[in-house]
Amino acid sequence: MSSVTATDAVLVATGHPLQRAGAWAVAVLAEQPSPGDVTDQHLDDVAQRLVDDVCAAATAPSDSDAYDWWKVLFALYPNSKATHSKRSRLRRDLEPEIAALFARDEPRGTAVKAYPCTFCGTPATTLWTKSNLPMFDTNKALNTLPAAVAGWPACRGCRIAAWALPYGAWVTAGSATVLSCETEAAERRFAERNVLRARRVMQLGFGKLRVGSRPELVALNALRYADVELAATTLWSFKNDNQEPWLRVTHARRAVPRFLAIVQGNAPLRRGWRLLEVALTQRDADGAVVRSGPAEAARLLFESEDGDGRSLLVQLNRVLGDPDRRLPLRHRVDATRLAFTYAKEILGMEPDLTPVATMVADWIEHGGGGPRGRWAEFESAHLRPHQLGQVLDLAKRRLYATGREVPCTEDDWRPFILNRPGGWAQRMLLSMAVVRILQERGVAVSQAPADPNEEARVEQLLSQPMLSSQEDDDYLMGAV
Repeated sequence: MSSVTATDAVLVATGHPLQRAGAWAVAVLAEQPSPGDVTDQHLDDVAQRLVDDVCAAATAPSDSDAYDWWKVLFALYPNSKATHSKRSRLRRDLEPEIAALFARDEPRGTAVKAYPCTFCGTPATTLWTKSNLPMFDTNKALNTLPAAVAGWPACRGCRIAAWALPYGAWVTAGSATVLSCETEAAERRFAERNVLRARRVMQLGFGKLRVGSRPELVALNALRYADVELAATTLWSFKNDNQEPWLRVTHARRAVPRFLAIVQGNAPLRRGWRLLEVALTQRDADGAVVRSGPAEAARLLFESEDGDGRSLLVQLNRVLGDPDRRLPLRHRVDATRLAFTYAKEILGMEPDLTPVATMVADWIEHGGGGPRGRWAEFESAHLRPHQLGQVLDLAKRRLYATGREVPCTEDDWRPFILNRPGGWAQRMLLSMAVVRILQERGVAVSQAPADPNEEARVEQLLSQPMLSSQEDDDYLMGAV
């Protein structure tokens, strides 16, 4: 229970995602369990930390590592005292202006009029314009304040939270990502991880950070740490500078924590997930990782509001259907089980695939000629309802012509050829089921021979923990 009552609290985590992320950052910087535990003295200490870091970044040479933190500030507060092109490069001149941003409000009862804080409703005597508030318009937008109103009221706690935001957010040189979650433990964990990363950026710059993490990966590990079964999670990514501001919202479904727990606790599913991570890892010519597989896999569990995103089922289907990558049977079985578990736990789907998948596999194996051509015909049509219907009808007729029993009817495959929501997922699962049956039967649809050395390397990689990276390992060990 918080040691500060609601009426005494100087900082409140509100429902505004940016303010809330900043409030959690203040709590972490003050080493307090929650924003409600922050006192006036804690605010003083955090404010001084902000002044020191902002001034160091704003006065750093443009070719130094420390200047990278100024880029972060510019992406969030492009017209503030700290980022304006006409700012003083002398700390003694800049520091009083930055400190004034976090000064205490005028005491109650003075002649200065107080207004309810824009974020938390606390009486506030300070009015801020968009130059000090992230995502409150830019200089490209007309002022949206009502006539004769000098700014948005902001209490001291929310003003400090607004500038503590980049500590608790996942930041790049041009954007920031914050987390909203039904579970506060996950929000705090996300903030803790990013406060440590912010320190690294200030010391080393972005160029010396290891490749291997993304906000989605940090968010999923925060959910695992929170140890909850259901929790809706949203990532808000934005850029606020003077070029082209934007906001992108992605969310993970409430069942994602349960899905991750199931995968973590089941060895075949865990191996299937690691197989996906290995497949998504990209390296340069020297073997260095340029795109982290765990981070890319984590992105697949977040869905974009505009529908423009990659699907976990699509990526698994590519891994299983790659004709130039002959996976051992156990790997295909593990990846297929992962796909079916995802469909059940996340999408709420448990289609009966056996009859139709068996018919397609029978046709590929016994339809005459080599199976490679028929597999290619099915693979090119399986995601298009009309073409898939034609292939299924052809398979049925060919099997009848050879005197073989057909294990399904048109009623069995009707759900796969209807153009309806969720139909693509069923068709994707059908393809995976066909691959598994062919592999179990030893039917080769690939000309690429298995490489024993590659298999041994993959086996070693599959034994490593899921949703991990070198940067996260450093964090768990307490490295700076």
